[in-house]
Amino acid sequence: MIFAIPVFFILIGVELIIAKLQRTQLYRLSDAVSNISCGVTQQVVGVFLKIATLGLYTFIYHQYRIFDFANTWWVYLLLFVAVDFFYYWFHRYAHEISVFWGTHVVHHQSEDYNLSVALRQSAFQVLISSLFYLPLAFLGFEPMTFVLINTIQTLYQFWIHTEVIDRMPAWFEFIFNTPSHHRVHHGRNPKYIDKNHGGTLIIFDRLFGTFQAEEEPVVYGVTKPLNTWSPIWANVDYYKDLAANMQRVDAWGDRLQMLVRRPGWLPESAGGTPPFQEVSREEIQKYDRPLPTWVHIYVLLQFAVVLLGATIFLATVKDNYLQPSMLYMALSVLLSVGSLAALLDARPWGWWLEIFRLVAIPAVGLALL
Repeated sequence: MIFAIPVFFILIGVELIIAKLQRTQLYRLSDAVSNISCGVTQQVVGVFLKIATLGLYTFIYHQYRIFDFANTWWVYLLLFVAVDFFYYWFHRYAHEISVFWGTHVVHHQSEDYNLSVALRQSAFQVLISSLFYLPLAFLGFEPMTFVLINTIQTLYQFWIHTEVIDRMPAWFEFIFNTPSHHRVHHGRNPKYIDKNHGGTLIIFDRLFGTFQAEEEPVVYGVTKPLNTWSPIWANVDYYKDLAANMQRVDAWGDRLQMLVRRPGWLPESAGGTPPFQEVSREEIQKYDRPLPTWVHIYVLLQFAVVLLGATIFLATVKDNYLQPSMLYMALSVLLSVGSLAALLDARPWGWWLEIFRLVAIPAVGLALL
């Protein structure tokens, strides 16, 4: 994944050039910074969470596996299909179960659709998604082989987050997930909601009744817009709303149902579940904050430094996992993306937080030397 980072940004640059030549606006700076900041947050937090999640997979494999698979081509092919199968069910339930949706909604919050959206990921999704892959450990698929195939599946999904590719050949569209299929998945149009959950393949959506072809123009985002560029708030906003809605009902049985039913479900005593509203691109007002050009330039330059720091952290944490410097670097990155988002949101306290960041990070760093 670390080696793929330069490729991600090269492809984003290519997409920007194509959009310029086509005279279309696919990117907004604040949105792209927010998307990538969510990805940075997910990678930094994931370093600590994956010790537990991958550790559980490894423990089950060593203690309870049923078979011993050799590293042959057909095992890799079988695991490729199996990973996509279990990803489909994780992804589907992440949309259909409210408490799971809170760990996935971050990926859908952007109101644009471009390659930067592929990097917009939830910091806590791995806590749920990893559970769906545990049957593979019981079956006996070696942990590092699983990590390899799972990484390939993740990397595949990067290129499908684009509008510059219309359709692939018909045979490819039938078998694989494509930009057209995934644009549908990111739509908030009622007919597109909770469709096309596949990762690499689209055949499981066709088999289990969740396939929807791209027809009307897609309106991107979620039904309740986030209205902030903060990657920190993006990870908690849904649970804040869920907790508030649970306070509206008195029966504990209804409160528990709100956790496991579809997102937005409400009992009749609280007014019932509101229907999805028809939307069109013309009537949607995307979230934005007008800012002076110099603020955008400042944020962009500071964000480049943050990306460099995050990359160094990810490249070195494996060999220095228990060192205080690693926790310092992780917290510095999280503080930085939060502070820069506050500037893009034009928060009244944003520059005070930024001044604190510029003073605190070097001061603590020097203290740790």
